[in-house]
Amino acid sequence: MRILYRSVDLFFYIIELLILTRIILSFLNVNPYNTIGRIVYELTEPVLAPARELIHRIGIDTGMLDFSPIVSILMLRIVAKIIRNILFRL
Repeated sequence: MRILYRSVDLFFYIIELLILTRIILSFLNVNPYNTIGRIVYELTEPVLAPARELIHRIGIDTGMLDFSPIVSILMLRIVAKIIRNILFRL
């Protein structure tokens, strides 16, 4: 059970690192079609798209800033905490 618990932690940690990498790549104006940019984009978009949609549906006007990475990381941490609590009770 401990291996599963640590695997869940590692999975969510890697996703958070990829989101932070995507933020850094966007600040550096790295071409999203190069190999690294494409891999990071493909792995993070399924996590960021629902957060972007949530922000849009709530009606928050963020202007030029994209708050979806922050919302995504918060949602990931909540989901990770719920999964950890479930695994801890087993």
